[in-house]
Order: sequence, then structure tokens, then C-alpha cells
Amino acid sequence: MIVSPESELPPDTDQALQSRVIPARVYAPPQPPAGTGKKARKSKAAAKLFLTNKEISWLSFNERVLQEASNTGVPLMDRVRFLGIFSNNMDEFFRVRMASLHRLLRAGKRVTTTEGHDLPRAVERAHEMAIDLYRRFDEAHAMIIDELARQKINFVDETALDEHQAKFVEEYFHREVRPNVTPIMIDQIQKWPDLLDDATYLIAGLRKKGAKAKTKYALIRVPSDVLPRFLVLPPRGDQRYVMYIDDVIRFGLEHIFGVFRYHSFDAYAIKVTRDSELDFDNDTSSGYVKRITRSLKNRKKGRFVRLLYDAEMPSALLQRVIKKLGLGRDGLIMSGGRHHNLRDLMDFPDLRLSNDRYESLPPLFHKDIDRHKRLIETIRKRDILVHYPYQTFQYVLDFLREASVDPNVTSIKFTIYRVAHRSSVVNALINAARNGKKVTVILELQARFDEENNLYWGQRLQEEGVHVIHGVEGLKFHAKLCLVTRTEKGLSASYAIIGTGNWNEETVKIYSDHSLFTADSQITKEVDRVFEYCSKPYKTPTFRNLLVAPFTLRKKIMQLIRREIRNAVAGHPAYIFLKLNNLADEELARALYRASDAGVKVKLIVRSMFSLVPGVVGLSENIEARSIVDRYLEHSRIFVFCNGGKPLYYLSSADLMARNLDGRVEVVCPIYDPSLQGELQAFLDLQWADNTKARILDAGLTNQINSTPQGKKTRAQWEIYARLKDQSPRS
Repeated sequence: MIVSPESELPPDTDQALQSRVIPARVYAPPQPPAGTGKKARKSKAAAKLFLTNKEISWLSFNERVLQEASNTGVPLMDRVRFLGIFSNNMDEFFRVRMASLHRLLRAGKRVTTTEGHDLPRAVERAHEMAIDLYRRFDEAHAMIIDELARQKINFVDETALDEHQAKFVEEYFHREVRPNVTPIMIDQIQKWPDLLDDATYLIAGLRKKGAKAKTKYALIRVPSDVLPRFLVLPPRGDQRYVMYIDDVIRFGLEHIFGVFRYHSFDAYAIKVTRDSELDFDNDTSSGYVKRITRSLKNRKKGRFVRLLYDAEMPSALLQRVIKKLGLGRDGLIMSGGRHHNLRDLMDFPDLRLSNDRYESLPPLFHKDIDRHKRLIETIRKRDILVHYPYQTFQYVLDFLREASVDPNVTSIKFTIYRVAHRSSVVNALINAARNGKKVTVILELQARFDEENNLYWGQRLQEEGVHVIHGVEGLKFHAKLCLVTRTEKGLSASYAIIGTGNWNEETVKIYSDHSLFTADSQITKEVDRVFEYCSKPYKTPTFRNLLVAPFTLRKKIMQLIRREIRNAVAGHPAYIFLKLNNLADEELARALYRASDAGVKVKLIVRSMFSLVPGVVGLSENIEARSIVDRYLEHSRIFVFCNGGKPLYYLSSADLMARNLDGRVEVVCPIYDPSLQGELQAFLDLQWADNTKARILDAGLTNQINSTPQGKKTRAQWEIYARLKDQSPRS
């Protein structure tokens, strides 16, 4: 199936291609049937109507991102960044979510989604919603381009350069671009090259003089992986100019092909998106790392799931491209402008406009950490909870660096899921190994889109003598753990960091997460058991404090929900407060429905995929759900259960999805210190009170702001920073 607005294909397009196109429609989410509820729950099939398809809910999340790009109250350059984030998210949606649905379609089995729809219809609806979002993206993009022009920042192409700018572009083309451009004359080859996933290509039309001269075509990859996507040109007075590198290549076509007596040129952009799934062969004798490496190579030839093309491309050329690529019938064909990969707007040049970005909020120091003392001394006295990016990630690096030179430290154990490309964390672990410490790293090679980076760091660590374990066969290792063991007065003592997010000093600047620093032996002993399991996966570990997937997490969460139900029925206080990235597990969703029906008050803050439908009478009227999209990406997971008036607090590496609960190693850590419980509750209360950037999650996927007609405006991320700043030591 190919979904594309009818207007996207020229009227002279081949009829066979036209027959594969269905018109786009504005997506309207289904409404729960009126007057159902308890009666509907008696039928499992009917009850499915009360669960939202997770792909649709994910697209609704990206709509919230697009709202920020369209919001004139957001600084202009941050709106540009949100355009890039939206575009990047949509690329990943097709590479991952839609690709997985198409795989199910090709399997030919009768499959229904969690919302009870046939899979083909679910795919069609997702395509429709995606096309509508792209239409609204184009509107927001045009609005921002106009606003940039009012701020005297102008986009220009190769046709709008003055003499001085043309000379500048020509020099840049020969110096920087031409060495990185390798045209392929597609008329001279039988088989097209394998186009890279999500790269932009130009198909250049080359013509010689004479009415009968046949147009030749060349394929050129835009080298945005080695060069900046945007070129800032010399100004004209107070007017500034920016040019896509794609247009620099268009400008230089005459310099590339003029020697072959071509005299006129045009170029049309295309971009393909491939299925990003790693397919493993059955050759287990070659080792896990080699299998991952082979799978990465094969992914570069993954099945096409989408083709973007320049709307100005002649229909005959478009049909030729489709035929040459062998685009399957389940691929999506979409028209666009002359520039693709607008995710690069996330790295738009800093042109120093006044008030064009959110004010800088430097990371704060923690009120309970004395920078003049060793961190381990502080942790030995009390647990510490650090909130990123509001507070500095430097504490993690300091902890590792102290351990690497501490003569009493005997071992360091660490997990890696995603780290920075220039990772200070990994370098600290290498330094510890060089200092004679026994360093063990559990490194997950299947962290999607970070596989090559992790392969590189795994090799580096092994070269430096670090013991690297590549997880457990059949499970992804997603827990965020660090364990340092040292000798104190002849005895072994351990110190742990347990986090909700990755040990990545780049993403931690924009991701909201938490880390617990603790020397509590009942926690550190069980953290060690998680590491031990990866060394001896044939032994099933036991846990009394940590909730660990795939062993105890699902069962324990269900027990905690059932306890709240019993308390509500007995007339005792009962509530559940969850903050997550995704909540899309059918069993847990139904358990929360039962809790709501019993009178349990359920508050949910969910960033992305969300399968529940709040506010349905007789089913979910006690469930409220919100989602915050602001300058920082909400990434932390916090679970709170009333527990009869003695609340239980947890930090989690896991979302509530089947993949996290059943297919990964995840750790959910209890927070026992009452003062830290208070910190988490204050954090959640501020998020729940947000009436500026929080959207209400409802049955209609309306994404309305949680606004209040009167009273103080609350913006959670600003309020959290301000509160922590007031507590932060000044020196």
C-alpha cells in the first residue's frame, strides 16, 4: 500500500502507479462507544476498543513536538530546533514503528492491534495521520522561514546569489564540497547502488544543446555526514543569508559536468528510509560480535519502507526511480520540497539573534555534596538523589575518577547502553583499568542506532584490559548501574549509582533523568546480583528490594496495583502516580482500568506511547493523564504507590511495555530515604501542576494544554530548576 495525497503525483503519472495511491484524509481518532464501560469489559474484543494503538499514540506525541515548533511564544531558534526534532522523530517512526507493522503484514497472518483493528487498517490510519502531520509541518516550516526573514535571516538557493556570494560559494564548492561528491551516471549502470538509509540524494538531469539531445542522469549523495548541512554566506548590509549544501551542489553541477559539454542542469532530491531491524543469521559459531557486525552491514540493504521525492520531479523520472529501487507495494511514496532530511535543523547555525533561544541554565551543584570532600565520604553518610539536567552530571565522572585512583578500590562494574561518541565515562573506566582496578562492563550491542558506537567502545575497552560482557542472549541489557567495591577496615564495602537514563554526558544536557547514589547494602548487594547474572545467566537471581525484569518486575507491579485496589474497596487511601516515557502493555493497562473502576485515583505523566483511554465512565473516570513537551526531553521513570498511607517510591530504567518487562534486563530501585521521597514527590507535584507545557491525554488525542483559567502560570521545568537553584551552594 502506498499512501500519498492525490495532489502529490502529476496528472500524467502512469495509471498503474496512480492505482497504488489512496487519498490522504485528516486523521480522526475513534471515540469510545457511549454508554459502555462495565458492559463492554465483559467482552475482550469490545474492551480492546478502549486501548489506543501505540503507533497512533506515538504520532500524537510527535504532534506535541510540532506544537512547540508552531508556538510563537517559544524562542525562534528553539522553534527551528523543534522542527528538526519532529523530522528526526518521523524518520525513526518509519524506520522502526512502521517497518515492524509492515513485517507483520508481509507475514500474512491475521493480526489485530491492541485497539482491536485489523492490522491493514491500523497501518492505513497511521499513514493518514503521518501525512496530515507532514502537511502541518510544512505550514509551521513556512511560518518560521517567514519569521527568520523578518529577523533578517534569509534562505537562498543557487539562483539568488549576487556576484560576491556566487564567488564565495564557488570557492567553498571547490575547496570543501567537490572532494566529497562522487556522481554515479545511472544511465551507464545496470543496477543502482544501495542507497543509504535516510541520506539525501540528488538526481541531476544533464542536457546538451540541441532539441533531440537526450537527458542523462547522475546520482549524487549529499555529503552532510562530513560537511555542515548549512553554509552561512557573506551578508548584504544587515541581511544575513544561509544556503543548504544541497543547493551548493546544484550550483556546482556546471563545474562537475561542464567538461562533458552539458550546458543545462537541474536536480531533484530523493531520500529512502529502510527497515532498521537487525536480522541475525543462524550461524552461532561465529560469535555474537561478528553476528552483530554482519547484521549491521545487512541493515544497510534493509527493505524500503518509504521514498521521499521532490514534488517538481517529472513523473517519468519518478516512475523510473521507483522501478530501479524495486520499491515494494507496502512502501510509502511521499512528495516533499527540494530539501529532505530537515532533522538537520537541529544543528542550524548560531547566528546570535537577540532573545532567539531559551536562556542558558547552567547545571547546578547539589546541596548535600561538598565539592571539597571525596564523593564516597558523602555517599557513605547518606543517599543522594541527583536530578539531570538541572544538576551536574559531573558527579558521575567524579565518582568514577575517584574510584580509578583510590588505592582501596578493588573493582568497578558498569553498564553501557548509550554513551557519547567522545565518552568521558568510558575514558574514566579505561583509566581505572590502567590503574590496576578490576573493571567489568556490561555493554549492550543492540542499542538501536548506537550499535556501531558500542562496537567501537567495546573493542577499546577490551584492548585496555576491561572485562566486557555483551549482555545476555535473548535479552537487551537496559538497566543503568554502576557499582564500586572497596576495602574498608579489612571488610568489603560497595557504593552504587542507579539511574533512569544513559551515562551519556551529551544527551544528559537535554534529557530529564535521575540517579541515586547509595551505600545501602541491601541495595548494593542486589545490584551486584544483577551483574553476576550476566556472568552466570544459568543461575536465576533472587531479589527482595530491587524489582528486576524479566524476573520480578511485571509480577511485582501487578501486586502493587492489586494492593491499591484492595485498599480502595476497603475504604482506605489508594492512589497510583506513574511518570514514564511509554505505557503500552495490555495487561498493565487493564489492571489500571480495574484500579480506576475500584476507586483508585491514577495520575499518569507519559511522554510518548500511551495505550490507555482516560475518562471513560465505568472504566477509567479515575484516570488522568498528561504529557509534557518543553526544552528538556522528559526521560525519567518514577513509580509511586499509596500503600495504605505509607507511600512506596521507585526509580526505574524501564517503561511499562512488554519489551521492557519481558525482553530486557531492567532495574526498578526503591527509594527508602524519606527526604529523597519528598524530593521525588515535589518533582512530580510540579510536573502535575504544569499548566503551560503539559498536554491532557484524552480519548480524542486533542493534545490540549492543561490550562487553568485563573491563577499562577506554572512551567514545571522552570520551577524545578528555580527550586534546585535556591538550594544549590554558591561556591
